[in-house]
Amino acid sequence: MALKVIIIGGVAGGASAAARLRRLNEDMEIVLLERGEYISFANCGLPYYIGNVIEEREKIFLMTPQKFREWYNVDVRVNSEAISIDPARQSVEITDRRSGKTYRENYDYLVLSPGAEPNRPPLPGIDNPAVFTLRTVSDMDRIYNFIQRHKPAAAVVVGAGSIGLEMAENLQARGIAVTLVELSSQVLPFLDPEMAALVQQHLREKGVSLHLNDGAAMFEETDGPGVAVTLRSGKKLVPGPVILAAGVKPELKLARDAGLDVGKGIRVNRYLQTSQPNIYALGDAIEVIDFVTGAPALIPLAGPANKQARIVANNISGRREEYSGTQGTAILKVFDLTVAATGVAERALKQAGSPCKHCIIHPGSYAGYYPGSSPMALKLIFDLEGRILGAQAVGSKGVDKRIDVIATALRFQRSVYDLQTLELSYAPPYSMAKDPVNMAGYVAGNILQGDLPVISPAELLAADRAKESLQLVDVREPDELENEGFIAGAINIPLGKLRSRMNELSKERELVLYCAAGMRSYLAVRILMQRGFTRARSLLGGYRTYRALEKEMAGDAAEL
Repeated sequence: MALKVIIIGGVAGGASAAARLRRLNEDMEIVLLERGEYISFANCGLPYYIGNVIEEREKIFLMTPQKFREWYNVDVRVNSEAISIDPARQSVEITDRRSGKTYRENYDYLVLSPGAEPNRPPLPGIDNPAVFTLRTVSDMDRIYNFIQRHKPAAAVVVGAGSIGLEMAENLQARGIAVTLVELSSQVLPFLDPEMAALVQQHLREKGVSLHLNDGAAMFEETDGPGVAVTLRSGKKLVPGPVILAAGVKPELKLARDAGLDVGKGIRVNRYLQTSQPNIYALGDAIEVIDFVTGAPALIPLAGPANKQARIVANNISGRREEYSGTQGTAILKVFDLTVAATGVAERALKQAGSPCKHCIIHPGSYAGYYPGSSPMALKLIFDLEGRILGAQAVGSKGVDKRIDVIATALRFQRSVYDLQTLELSYAPPYSMAKDPVNMAGYVAGNILQGDLPVISPAELLAADRAKESLQLVDVREPDELENEGFIAGAINIPLGKLRSRMNELSKERELVLYCAAGMRSYLAVRILMQRGFTRARSLLGGYRTYRALEKEMAGDAAEL
C-alpha cells in the first residue's frame, strides 16, 4: 500500500514539500491542507501590490490549487483547517470551513508547516477594522480596497522591521503620508545601530515621520476613515489606517495540543523530525539552530523554509539529509536603498558574551570613474581568529552581490583572510579590481594583525573628551570640512601634510584620526605608528558613519 502523507499549510513550506515528494515518488498519496483559499502565493510581493508596483493581482499567485493538482497529482484541499492531531492514532481532525463539516484523515507521515501569525498586542481599539495586519492575500485585499475606497491622506505603520519598512515605502508610493512607529531605538533589528542610522536618515529624507523608542498605546475610532493613534509617549498621530507590522509569532497550538516538544517554536532534530519521528515540521513555526552561534532561534525567512521543505521530503522518501541551520541572510528595498545582512549582528554577539571585532568600509558599487557609481556602507563582523560571523550592507547599488558572496563564505566557515583571496568578476560597470568584499577582508586582516588600531563611532561618541583624553585629527581637505562638517574639537591636518606637521601631535595622548570613510585615516595611522605614535587609532567607517549615528543618538531628525 502506498504511503500517505498529510501536509498542513501551503505557501513556501508546505507546497514545496508536496511538490518535492511527488517528484521523488509517483505512487505516494499526498494531501495538502490549507485553511485559506490559496496554496502558493508570493508573500514577499504583497506590499508591492498594495503600492501598485505589481499592477496585476494575478501575478501574486505562483500556482493555483487546480494547476497544482494537475501538475503534481496532489489532493489539494483549500479552506480546510486542521484543528487537532492525534499522534497515537496517526490522524488529523479537519474542518471544511465552507460547509462546517468535520472529519478525520489518517497518515503515515505528517508535515507541519503552519507558519507564523502577526503579533496583535492587546491594545484598546486594536480590533477596529481600520487596523490591519499583512500576512495573507485576504489581508492584502483588505488594505488595498480600503485605500481604493477611502483614499486616506495619512497612515501609521507600527513596527519597523522588513514588512513595516516595505509597507511605509509602498503606502507613500500611493501618495499617503506615512508615520512609522517603533518601540525599540532603531529600525531593522538585524542591523547594528550605526548601519540602522543610515537607513533612518534615508527614511527621513524621503519624508517618513519616524518615532523611535515609542509604541502604540491605543486606537480610537474617528468620524472619517481610519483610526486615531495615541502613542505611549502621549503623542497623538494624524488619523488614518494602521498597519500592524510588530513582528510575528509561530503558530504552535496544533503542535502543543498534540503533545509535541515546543520551545521558542516547534522543536525539531537535524532531520527536521519533531518529538514524534513520523511528524516533521518546517518553516516559520520551527525552532532552528542559528548557524553561527549554535543557539536555538526563530528565523522566519522564505529561503530557509523552501530548503527545509526539500529536506523533509527527502527524509520521508528515504534520502537521509540534515538541515545544518539558518544564518539569517536577508535583503530588502527601502526607497532608494538596498539593505542586506547575513549571520549575526555585533550587538547580538556582545549581548551573548561572544568576543568579536568588526570593520566598516564605504567602497563604491563599482569603479568610481565609470558613470553612476555610488558608495555603500559594508560592515564585516568576525571573531578574534578571523572567522566570519556576519555582515551588513546599505547602499543603492551592488549590495546584494557583496552580501551574497560573504554569506557563501560564512556558510563554508571561511575567514576574513579567505575574502582577501577571492577572485571576483571585474569590469568598470560592475566592480573594481579590488572588490568591496576583498577590501573588507583586507581591512579586517589589518585590524587582526595590529596594523590598524581602530575605534568605533559608538566608542568615540561615548568617550570622555571633556578632559582632553583624546586628540582628534581630521585628515580631510579643508573644503570637505566646510561642506560636510566635522567632529567638534578636531584639528585639521590634511593627509598630505601629516608628515610635516606631526610635531603638533602628542605621543602621550590617545590619538583618533578620521576622514570621510576610513581610507585616509588608515594611511595616517600607518604613518604615525611608524614614527612612534603607539596610541593612534582610526575611526571605523569615518565621518560618514559617525555623523549618521551621532544624529540618531541625539534624536536629531535633520537631513544628512
